[in-house]
Amino acid sequence: MRLVTSLLCLVVASAAFAGQEGHWSYSGEAGPEAWARLSPQFSACAGMEQSPIDLTGFIEAELPALGFAYRPGGTEILNNGHTVQVSYAAGSSLSVDGIAFELKQLHFHTPSENRIEGKSFPMEAHLVHADRDGNLAVLALLFVDGEENGALKSIVATLPTSAGEKLALPAAFAAESLLPADRDYYRFSGSLTTPPCTEGVRWLVLKRAAPISAAQVEAFAHAMHGPNNRPVQPVHARPVLK
Repeated sequence: MRLVTSLLCLVVASAAFAGQEGHWSYSGEAGPEAWARLSPQFSACAGMEQSPIDLTGFIEAELPALGFAYRPGGTEILNNGHTVQVSYAAGSSLSVDGIAFELKQLHFHTPSENRIEGKSFPMEAHLVHADRDGNLAVLALLFVDGEENGALKSIVATLPTSAGEKLALPAAFAAESLLPADRDYYRFSGSLTTPPCTEGVRWLVLKRAAPISAAQVEAFAHAMHGPNNRPVQPVHARPVLK
């Protein structure tokens, strides 16, 4: 229980800032290729079931519908030096495999981390959930170039641009407003996409992407001071279900 609790704290806080032991980044000497060597705690970054991946070679499966029980609960945005993260109040959950996973936070990567049959996307949102034992499920939403995304307006208007900066949202953000009506998904077993890269994460990637304007992508990229996507990792023998 202590292990999963510690893991959950790492995911929810995501507070690896420059100057801390085990400092990592998305480029340079502390970039993704070096993560597994930066600290013993990051050794899983060299594992066999790492994320993100290029989703391809699909296996047909009758995946059950995901059970959403979301309500508005996004209260504040944190720039943790690696991403911008919307903290979520208790009370929203996603049902997977008959298990309720509570929504803890959502954050963003630009460009996308996962790819679909070789295609990259301008941005990707990760909605991070945990069950009562600390097991994790990540719902990934990809964005495609298009019109302004109305659901993102309040977040874009409040984006903190300095590492460690935290700002309150003017009203509780509703995560469900981001999601498409069609919620078919791909599924695979993977890891956190940032150190400590812990494996055993249920990954659920929505097939239907959401629109986003070039100006909105630029706003996120500016807040995150450049690309914050880990390169795709080898799939090895993992099945990718659709």
